[in-house]
Amino acid sequence: MRPAHALIDLDALRHNYRLARQLAGSARALAVIKANAYGHGAIQAAQALSGEADGFAVACIEEALELRSAGIQQPILLLEGWFEADELPLLAEHRLWSVVHQHEQLQQLLKARLPTPLQVWLKLDSGMHRAGFAPPEYPQIWRQLQASDQVAGLTCISHFARADEPDCGATERQLACVSQTLDGLSAISLSLCNSAGVLAWPQAHKHWIRPGIMLYGASPFAFEQPAAARLRAVMNLDSRIIATR
Repeated sequence: MRPAHALIDLDALRHNYRLARQLAGSARALAVIKANAYGHGAIQAAQALSGEADGFAVACIEEALELRSAGIQQPILLLEGWFEADELPLLAEHRLWSVVHQHEQLQQLLKARLPTPLQVWLKLDSGMHRAGFAPPEYPQIWRQLQASDQVAGLTCISHFARADEPDCGATERQLACVSQTLDGLSAISLSLCNSAGVLAWPQAHKHWIRPGIMLYGASPFAFEQPAAARLRAVMNLDSRIIATR
C-alpha cells in the first residue's frame, strides 16, 4: 500500500461549527482545537474559522501562543489553565482566557500583580470528578475572584460526564448541582456543553458552548442522533492498494 494522505475539508469544518451555533441559539461557541485540532491542524482550523468563531479553546499555553503567532486574534481559552505561576504574565500579555480548576492556581492568581486582569473561567465539579472545585466551596471562591483586581470577568464552567447517554440520569443530576451551587451568586455567565451537550441537551446551552469532536464530523453517540446526522466528515484518508484478495 502507498502512504496514506489525510485530506482535510475546511468547508466541512465551517459547516459543523455553524451547525453547533445554530443548535445553540443565542449562546456563543468556543471552537475546541486542542491537540492540534484533534489531528486536523490547529492553525489551519483556526484560520478557517477566524471569520466567524466567537473564540477558541486549547489545552495549554503553548497551543495558545502558537495560534497568536499565526495571527489569530479571537479569545483563546486555556482549558487546563496555567501550569506555573510565571506563565501568568504571558496570559495577560497575549489576552488569553483561562480556566481555574484547583487551589494552587487560585492562590497564584490572587497573589499575582498583572498588568491587565484576566478573564477567568472557574471550574465547578458538578459530577464528573475529574477537575474543578467541589460545590460546597465554590460560591466562596467565586466571590473571592469577583472581588479581586486580578480578574476582569468570571464564567462558570463545568463538564458533562455522560451527556452521550441521555437516559442514564447523570446529566440531569449535574444540571441540578449547577443550579443549586450557583443559587445566590450574581452576574453568572455559564458554560456546560461539550459536543454531546450541544447536540442533545438544549436546556443546557446557556451562554457558551464548547463543541469539540463534533467540529470534525464525529458523533459522540453510539446510536443514531438526529442533529449528529447533519455533521460532515472533515478528514478523509486517501491511499492506493496494489491488490485485494
